[in-house]
Amino acid sequence: MDMQFEKIYEQFFKDVYLYIFALSRDPHLAEDITQETFFKAMKGLKHFRGDCSVKSWLCQIAKNLYLSHLRKNKNGTLELPETLPSDIDLENSFANRETAISIYQILHILEEPYKEVFTLRTLGDLSYREIADIFGKQENWARVTYHRAKLKIRETLVASDPTHIYSKGGTTHD
Repeated sequence: MDMQFEKIYEQFFKDVYLYIFALSRDPHLAEDITQETFFKAMKGLKHFRGDCSVKSWLCQIAKNLYLSHLRKNKNGTLELPETLPSDIDLENSFANRETAISIYQILHILEEPYKEVFTLRTLGDLSYREIADIFGKQENWARVTYHRAKLKIRETLVASDPTHIYSKGGTTHD
């Protein structure tokens, strides 16, 4: 392995692993796909055009490998964690287990691209720029899509429980 790729591996291994783990919630699968991602990246490094960050490029490879895995196994369901790290009220609601379960259920049925953008932002801790790069879109598209995902989750929460915090004027902020 050449020195340049070794640095890329050391710098981004954890990011790619956490991204796939956030999508799969399976540490073994995340490890396997992360390893495969770097193997593919090493083979294709000379084809990297540089129109996005290396991290975004690696995450795109990982995403494609994960989606291929789901298609092959046809059992792709989003396993959801106990908590989600974030800086907005919606994610802070995960401290309440009952609310967390409700949000997980909503996230599970949320249509694409909202589900993936929300997951990438909250579980994958990716920036809007990195999310946009993965989708081949503009950064503003990622921001708007994430905001709409939060609104859809909030609306569904309020519809299912009118006494929920968000029906009482709770706000989100980024």
